[in-house]
Amino acid sequence: MRIYIDTSVFGGCFDEEFEEWSLKLFEQVSTGKYKVVISDVIEEELRVAPAHVREVLKDLPRRQLEVVKLTDGSKALAQAYVKERIVTAKWKADTEHIAVATIAQVDLLVSWNFKHIVNFDRIRLYNAVNLKHGYRLLEIRSPRDLTS
Repeated sequence: MRIYIDTSVFGGCFDEEFEEWSLKLFEQVSTGKYKVVISDVIEEELRVAPAHVREVLKDLPRRQLEVVKLTDGSKALAQAYVKERIVTAKWKADTEHIAVATIAQVDLLVSWNFKHIVNFDRIRLYNAVNLKHGYRLLEIRSPRDLTS
């Protein structure tokens, strides 16, 4: 299963509220259960993250990692989410994560961002835009949903 993991999951390894599930998820990645898909959006966010958060990515087995790029198509899809007022332009990176994951046709996007990403109402709206633009639905969950 190919899963897009956003930056919040990497940071979640060091957050008391989320570490149990983030660590379990990365353990499952290491054993081959999941293939992690990341984007240059995540790489950019991790560049300014604390070193211990960046290390989580460095410690992942390369065979379990796929990097996809933010393309003109994914930028346009991210802008469509903003145009439909799902979130404001202030949260551009959140829309880029969703757009990249959608276009990469991952099986699942995983995040701890309950405000803008793992949010039932917003998921429905993102998927409405995806369908309107000819893309398939995107499953979005928290690491807790994969490791419980």
